[in-house]
Amino acid sequence: MKNDINYRELYVVFCKDLAETARWLERSFSICEQIGIKENYSPVELDAFEVLTSRFARSIDFLIQKIYRGLDVLELEPQGTIIDTIQRAHKRGLIDAPQVVRQMKELRNEIAHEYTNRDLILLFKDIFQFTPMLLSYIHRALAYPIK
Repeated sequence: MKNDINYRELYVVFCKDLAETARWLERSFSICEQIGIKENYSPVELDAFEVLTSRFARSIDFLIQKIYRGLDVLELEPQGTIIDTIQRAHKRGLIDAPQVVRQMKELRNEIAHEYTNRDLILLFKDIFQFTPMLLSYIHRALAYPIK
C-alpha cells in the first residue's frame, strides 16, 4: 500500500463490506438451519451448504485480514503474525477466546482444500458450531470505535 492512502477511510469501506458479507452469511446459515445436519443431502441441499461453507471461509478471512489487521494499522500496532493479530483482537475485547478464532481459521483452511463427501457431515457440523460465534465477532468488530 502507498503511504498516501487514508487508512481510516479504507477501514470504513472494509467495515461496510464486512457488514454486507455478514448479511449473506446469516442468510446462508438460516437456509442451512432449516435443512439441518443429516446423513444424506439432496443436490439442492448440498448446494446450500457449499454456499454456506464458502461464505464462512470468506467471512473469517475478511474479519482477520481486513478488519483486525486494519485496526492494527489504525492503532499503530506492529504488523506481526496472524496469531499476534488475533491476540490483539482479544485484548480489544473483540473476541472471547483466541483459540476459537484459530480453530475457525483452521476450518477455513479445511474448506479451501479438497475434502471428500464422507468429510462433509463433519465439516457441516463444524460450520454450524462456529457460524453464530463468527457472526457475533463480526458484529463486535463493526461496533468497535475507531480511535
